[in-house]
Amino acid sequence: MDLTQWKIVAEMVYYGSAILAALGALFIYRRNSRLERARWLSTLYDKFFESDRYKEVRDILDTIANTDRVNELVIKEEAKFTDYLNFFEFVAILTVSKQLRHQEVDDLFNYYLECLKRHDRVREYISREENGYERLRKLLGIKK
Repeated sequence: MDLTQWKIVAEMVYYGSAILAALGALFIYRRNSRLERARWLSTLYDKFFESDRYKEVRDILDTIANTDRVNELVIKEEAKFTDYLNFFEFVAILTVSKQLRHQEVDDLFNYYLECLKRHDRVREYISREENGYERLRKLLGIKK
């Protein structure tokens, strides 16, 4: 083989190695992304379902639409209610930033997101710009 042929072989090996390295990096990135999303989901699951922090509000909202208890919860605007909404605002932020996928959020929280949409006063509260739930509003598909 002459020098030109060696050069061609060397370039082929170089480019082949670069392609394999790029594919390996992509594989590792995808695996790490899945692991990171799983960590987020596990943490969010623990905070929402395993802790009693959101249980009372969950129970109040898990009723037929527009009950007096729900209306009172919104009118009083207590920390337990706004903390609950802030939790879902954070989930929405993670979704917008692509730390979580919409399907993952739906799989874990769809029922409780639907509970938020079920009640007129809650939807109205979320839709008010001064309350600052822009991403949650978008996640729920609530118009301003």
